Amino acid sequence: MNAHVSGISLGVDDVERSKRFYADGLGWPIHQEQGEWVAFSVNGGSSVFGLLPRHVLAQDADAEADGSGFGGVTFSYVVSSNERVDAILAEAERAGGTIAKPAEAPPWGGYGGYFADPDGCLWKVATGPGPQPFAAE
Repeated sequence: MNAHVSGISLGVDDVERSKRFYADGLGWPIHQEQGEWVAFSVNGGSSVFGLLPRHVLAQDADAEADGSGFGGVTFSYVVSSNERVDAILAEAERAGGTIAKPAEAPPWGGYGGYFADPDGCLWKVATGPGPQPFAAE
């Protein structure tokens, strides 16, 4: 696995308040908005920083939103194929991580799963239904 972060997703209590903080307060450019999700371009557009309601992000990782097992943040590692998703999850497990959520095809498309590093930090490894401009490999 290359040293690369495709995106950071932050679970927040109030997405609109957080959006105002990052967009209006800090001047971060909004990359995309869809439903309850908003993402900002970071690293010159090579990565995204996303906001979702805390309970929605926790549900996506099959974790509890109250903080027991979920710290409110996940890291994303976007790849170009389903096979790479499976390979990266297996690599993380061999390296001492644990599979937090096996890879699956969600209703909105793409394919992905989660692993936890030895400290419990969650990483989502995924590919999407369309072009993947943030794909690491």
